[in-house]
Amino acid sequence: MRHVYAGVMSGTSLDGVDAVIADLAPAGGGACRLLGASHISFAPMLRAELFALQSAGADELARAARAACALADAFAAGILAAVAESRIPADAVVAAGVHGQTVRHRPDEGWTLQLNNPARVAERAGMTVVADFRSRDIAAGGQGAPLVPAFHAALFRDAEHRVVVNLGGIANVTDLPPQGPVRGFDTGPAGALLDLWHARHRNAEFDRDGAWSRSGRIDEALLAALLAEPYFARVPPKSTGRDLFNAEWLDAKLGGRTVAPADVQATLVALTARTVADAIRAHCAQATEILACGGGANNAALIEALARELAPRTVGTTAALGVAVEHVEALAFAWLAREALAHRPGNLPEVTGATGLRVLGAIYPR
Repeated sequence: MRHVYAGVMSGTSLDGVDAVIADLAPAGGGACRLLGASHISFAPMLRAELFALQSAGADELARAARAACALADAFAAGILAAVAESRIPADAVVAAGVHGQTVRHRPDEGWTLQLNNPARVAERAGMTVVADFRSRDIAAGGQGAPLVPAFHAALFRDAEHRVVVNLGGIANVTDLPPQGPVRGFDTGPAGALLDLWHARHRNAEFDRDGAWSRSGRIDEALLAALLAEPYFARVPPKSTGRDLFNAEWLDAKLGGRTVAPADVQATLVALTARTVADAIRAHCAQATEILACGGGANNAALIEALARELAPRTVGTTAALGVAVEHVEALAFAWLAREALAHRPGNLPEVTGATGLRVLGAIYPR
């Protein structure tokens, strides 16, 4: 039981909390075995507040503190639900890696902000919690993101040249050549804009299987305007979030154009597929196998668009290797918690741009 850890993730899609209990291999091993998992959807009022806190507003310090407490309760509930499914005692869990909810990410200014109350999670879940994974890397000159490539390398690296594509609110890629350094970076928007536009016009949180996007047609003029965003041409290391890719950004790019809502959705699918594919062609050109994970991997229209862009490369999901697409990031934070407790570095300077390897995370003992 000494290798059992919990991991918790709530991403930029703001759909809720994913928690896992995993048996991680001893130091140096890459294998992990899922023992239990849960998903806790955010209450509508909390979700609305988290969206609102993405930008400045009245009394935001107190509102952020209250939201952090509500998040901590959801994180603890997710952990305990995963523990119940695993059928192991909670005190057998060595620690829980709890990332928190990113509401600002400004590595260019030397800071990032994740709403969290890890002390409260430790009290509610009754276990050691590791949190605040990004700030040490940023203090060392890095982007603080993405942090999952080290875990991707531990779990998915193979003789085949693979790229792991995480399709969350923001898309990021991890380049896994059979030999040589692992690289990774954020490519741009994925679910953040797709879900935003769908919610605005369809009164539902996301476009299930990409069905609505399939009813539209790509507007080439709009796609060109979206692709003109300077972020896409920046050289890695780089990271981004809702600070850039948000409703204001999309509305500005629309610029008064008259485009049918379904056509905008189809164009946003094309934007994600194109920017991910362009990043792979530019920086991971020798890759032959693409593995998608994250919520966007369940969007069949998006996966098909990505496969068309990247042909003749093989495009599939991490499920083919036995890891459900919705569990990868939570597993990564369980793994990062283990690395923190062992005083092993959790970042990859080649990915984040930090000046060196750093142990990531602050520890809140049981």
